[in-house]
Amino acid sequence: MTDKQRFSSVWDAIEDTPQNAASMRARSDLMMSLTEVIRQQGMTQAQAAVFFGVTQPRISDLMRGKVNLFSLDTLIDMAATAGMGPTVKVSMPRAAPVKRPARRVAAPA
Repeated sequence: MTDKQRFSSVWDAIEDTPQNAASMRARSDLMMSLTEVIRQQGMTQAQAAVFFGVTQPRISDLMRGKVNLFSLDTLIDMAATAGMGPTVKVSMPRAAPVKRPARRVAAPA
């Protein structure tokens, strides 16, 4: 029998650190959303390039999902340009409850 690891995201499985996985997850989510907006608006890559102020090959990279070529800043800027209202959501870490030492009761005098 083999031990199989389970991951909450493909990025957790393929990235070396939780930080890299979080960045890749955020970037890929933004890229998919931007691609969907471009498709819904019926824009060609050339039209999308003019709209976002980038080159057509840059839009091609976006549409092909080349995540490593885009920073979070760039993708957030593009999403804001598209009127998407990008936000960053932060969740608190799940931590074990902190054990507090038992209170000492003063002995009667």
